[in-house]
Amino acid sequence: MRKFLDKARDAIKDLTDDDKAEQTYNAPQKRSMDEQQQVLAVNPPPAGQPSRLDVMRYRYHHGTNLGSIYVLEKWLHPSMFPSNAPANATAELPAAQLAIKEMGTDGARAKFQRHWDSAISDDDFRWLVNDAHCTSIRLPIGYFTLGPNFCKNTPFASVSALYANAWNSVKILVARCNQNGIGVLVDLHALPGGANDGEHSGTNSGKTELWNNSANLDLATRCLSFIAQEVRNGMDGVLGIQLCNEAVYNASGMYAWYDKVLGNMASIDNTIPIYISDAWNLGQAVGYVNKKNSLSRGYTNPVVIDTHLYWAFTPEDQGKSPQQITGEVASKLKELDGKDGSLIDHGAAQVVVGEYSNVLSEQSWNLKGNGDRGDLIKKFGTAQSKRYQQRSGGSYFWTYKMDWMDGGEWGFAQQTKSTALPAPFFLTLPHSAIRDKLSSANSQQDATRTSSVNSHVNYWNSQSPGQPFEHWRFEAGWKMGWADAAVFFGMRAGGNLKGPGGDKIGCLDLWVRKRMIEVGQPAQGPFAWEFEQGFRRGVQDFYGRAGV
Repeated sequence: MRKFLDKARDAIKDLTDDDKAEQTYNAPQKRSMDEQQQVLAVNPPPAGQPSRLDVMRYRYHHGTNLGSIYVLEKWLHPSMFPSNAPANATAELPAAQLAIKEMGTDGARAKFQRHWDSAISDDDFRWLVNDAHCTSIRLPIGYFTLGPNFCKNTPFASVSALYANAWNSVKILVARCNQNGIGVLVDLHALPGGANDGEHSGTNSGKTELWNNSANLDLATRCLSFIAQEVRNGMDGVLGIQLCNEAVYNASGMYAWYDKVLGNMASIDNTIPIYISDAWNLGQAVGYVNKKNSLSRGYTNPVVIDTHLYWAFTPEDQGKSPQQITGEVASKLKELDGKDGSLIDHGAAQVVVGEYSNVLSEQSWNLKGNGDRGDLIKKFGTAQSKRYQQRSGGSYFWTYKMDWMDGGEWGFAQQTKSTALPAPFFLTLPHSAIRDKLSSANSQQDATRTSSVNSHVNYWNSQSPGQPFEHWRFEAGWKMGWADAAVFFGMRAGGNLKGPGGDKIGCLDLWVRKRMIEVGQPAQGPFAWEFEQGFRRGVQDFYGRAGV
């Protein structure tokens, strides 16, 4: 609060110049508090209530990846590779080449089509919605998935015919997800040349050839513009577009490319949330998005950081016991500390954990002592779920489908069924409980608002007695924050989204930014911090009164 006091005092100094005050505010601060509140009551902020799509995009995402469907990895789907495939043929490109060699173009295309079409069955959807309480899917695709036109002059040119219907398959899958109340994060996972050297970039080249290759970057940019146009033109239920997956650490020119792509995206549809890879450097990415998500930039695409958290691959982690690793989980995402929670101070910072698992190395398991493996996995998964709910806008387990279902410690299905991957409890509530909680909260709304507003007013007036604060902005923000939280929570019970449970605003920093831009005058000027703090307090108070 000290920062806000400093801002208030600076603003008060500015107001000593009457001409400057007139230019900045159009004089609403000259009304008494009662008059201001009356005006606000008659003329509420010009922003409608959250839509179904708003809820799907900004709620807490409890989700799973749908890996190795449109970007093959042999370890997950060996059935898509011939039995005599070379040991080093583990990626999408050799799978396509070998399939064409084995069964011809038509046969290979039919094989790939069956793989795409069977990715999620109707039974899968019922389980994902009602048992797993899944809100969202992160869907890795490749540039080749967009069709033959995007394969020209690339390693996929010779197999491009296989992908003639791939993008249509994606659109059908997104539509089916939307019908079931599941949002889709479209992740351009495999980029031309590769954002990293892994097989999940589409080839087994072992090279990273995106960042220093202008032709590859231009093609990647064209791919993303195409996806944005398709989303704008009717792909309902897309919660965001991810520019790349797991960019190599310290990727040359990455942020300059992000800048270019974000400019293109804004010209196509500035409402779509854009997800970026943190390139294994979350702190640097947080600094970048703080600037991109500033209030001063106005109506631009909100930018979300995709970070991945695994504890099985580095020698350092392999030297830790499961108990040590579980103890570390609560310290993750600390790069956000002091960087989120106040748009006025530094812009919005929003992180989503795009990949994680319950997998630990065998070296770690050898250090478990007398601990039971199943119990330790549950503790590890529960710790992750709890931390990501606290400090992120959502999380996506790796992964849902593989030939060896239910997938062990890599499998969303197995970990959910074994209760080692608990969904947020508010997603598990029946609609009757949602309605009861809404009723209980709303019955306490007026008293809660009065208490919170009085607390705010008394604090600031005691800090700077006699100074002209604009506390009506706090109350305006409070009302909107409470109302928005209630709409998110009750959307499913009202029949506008499928499945049990109620949703919470998970991407809160970005949602506050969106609403402060939409609301106009009540959230403007040097006392905009009062509106922001009121909004956040209204959200907090609603959850407190609703018991979620």
